[in-house]
Amino acid sequence: MRPLDDTGAAKRQDSGLPLMDIRTPSSRQEPAAAEVVETPGPGGCWQCPSSPCGSRAQQEAEKKAPCPGLGLFYTLLSAFLFSVGSLFVKKVQDIHAVEISAFRCVFQMLIIIPCIIYRKTGFIGPKGQRIYLLLRGVLGSNAMILLYYAYQLTSLADATVISFSCPVFTSIIACIFLKEKYSPWDALFTAFTITGVILIVRPPFLFGSEVVEADKDYSVHVKGALVALAHAVLAAMTLVILRKIGTSVDYILSIWYYVIFGLIECVIVLSILGEWRLPHCGLDRLFLILIGMFGLGGQMFLAKALQIEKAGPVALMRTMDVVFAFIFQIIFFNDMPSWWTVGGSLCVIASNTGAAIRKWCQSTK
Repeated sequence: MRPLDDTGAAKRQDSGLPLMDIRTPSSRQEPAAAEVVETPGPGGCWQCPSSPCGSRAQQEAEKKAPCPGLGLFYTLLSAFLFSVGSLFVKKVQDIHAVEISAFRCVFQMLIIIPCIIYRKTGFIGPKGQRIYLLLRGVLGSNAMILLYYAYQLTSLADATVISFSCPVFTSIIACIFLKEKYSPWDALFTAFTITGVILIVRPPFLFGSEVVEADKDYSVHVKGALVALAHAVLAAMTLVILRKIGTSVDYILSIWYYVIFGLIECVIVLSILGEWRLPHCGLDRLFLILIGMFGLGGQMFLAKALQIEKAGPVALMRTMDVVFAFIFQIIFFNDMPSWWTVGGSLCVIASNTGAAIRKWCQSTK
């Protein structure tokens, strides 16, 4: 065994004396104990005598430390990709929302399969988590279909804002099934979100029949708003399931279940409805490809952001989805949102912002 200090051995070798082990039999029998008792000098240890451990650990920490704000940048990029994908869904009006979801699943599957093979996660998952992965896939795919349908029925801004009521439903469902605490603050944020949704939907029993008469497409708008609200509920259930799974399952495998069960469901529904057809316009076909690519990119950047950044700042930055939706609606559809939509958006954003700040403050205590 190589001693900790070779200075003496080097001197004996230079003087022509043979190298001999002059330790006593007792020390020869327990060398490990002698090494454990020996304490390192200042700034060093027995593993690295030539360089201080502190400096080496500090260098490694500096190499591994992410760039400040990188997680927030990933979140912003994720919000942009999701918003652009939603814009393309709104642009493709001649194709059923279920078929759009099916094309997205197909293109995402072509990317997910090599990722699973490379990461060696398997295609089934841990035995105790398969039922949760199954539920995640079914609920997540239904939420995706409903969101796309809402984009086709109502304005881009209205559907996006209502879909952001998801955190409120997540808190309620997590309180019921995961026994998480539901505080008065959560009730306040829920009230803000409900107020925002009411301002966007503008039900006649609260706002009068003049609202219905002024908007000739009001019935379609209400239908789209209710579909977006159903998406928010299913998305909240999906998030609760993902909380239940935790880190025991690779996020790529979670996306795989979402993609494969989404495709199976879309094929069955399209076969029943008889709506399966390829778009005639080449631009629409390109949009379908980009919807799948941007959707997958948004999911991956969001997952990366949550790995290196706290959930509170990520949730705050996610509200940029609403900002992008307003910008895209004005630029690409020449549709100026009403003041009701603006007021409802502010209520929903205030609710999400308050919930994110509260969780952020709790995590830093």
